Amino acid sequence: MALEHKLEAALFYKGEPESRRVLAKLLGVSMDEFDEVVVRLGNSLENRGIRLLKVEDQLELVTAPETSEVVTAMRKEELVRDLGKAGSETLAVVLYRGPVSRADIDYIRGVNSAFILRNLQVRGLVKRIQNPSNARSFLYEATPELLKHLGIATVGELPNYEETLKELRSFEDEKDVQHEGDESALPSTTSI
Repeated sequence: MALEHKLEAALFYKGEPESRRVLAKLLGVSMDEFDEVVVRLGNSLENRGIRLLKVEDQLELVTAPETSEVVTAMRKEELVRDLGKAGSETLAVVLYRGPVSRADIDYIRGVNSAFILRNLQVRGLVKRIQNPSNARSFLYEATPELLKHLGIATVGELPNYEETLKELRSFEDEKDVQHEGDESALPSTTSI
């Protein structure tokens, strides 16, 4: 498989910006070789519905500007649709454990949450912030609008906050113990 296809798959799976260095390491190529792969991928996406966005040292797949009509229509439809079980689960993890990384959300839920997080961001329920302990990753937290909608000022006012947080941490500890002896405990790449 061509390296540009592997890069495209990695960026699609990630669903958010990733640094060039991390991606080059993932592909096992030098930075010069990686830059050539980026150019090839950018060229192959040029007349398609998605584009390769380069901002400083970060790369991300985004929708092409000329697709804005269809994307806007889909976004409007998403905003009126019910959150569903997956959205509610993800929102609960962000509320009770936030700020939390996508990897931790995926770990707790057992599935890839990239699409759900994007949907929650579009609705203005969660926001992505820079991870203070790792500049190459992001954390997710509830927006002030969500807290206002719930009628609370802080997440600590959520129902049974301390008990639920304790249960979540206990669940994570149990999964960690299971994971040590069972590789099948890793989250699935299937998105709900």
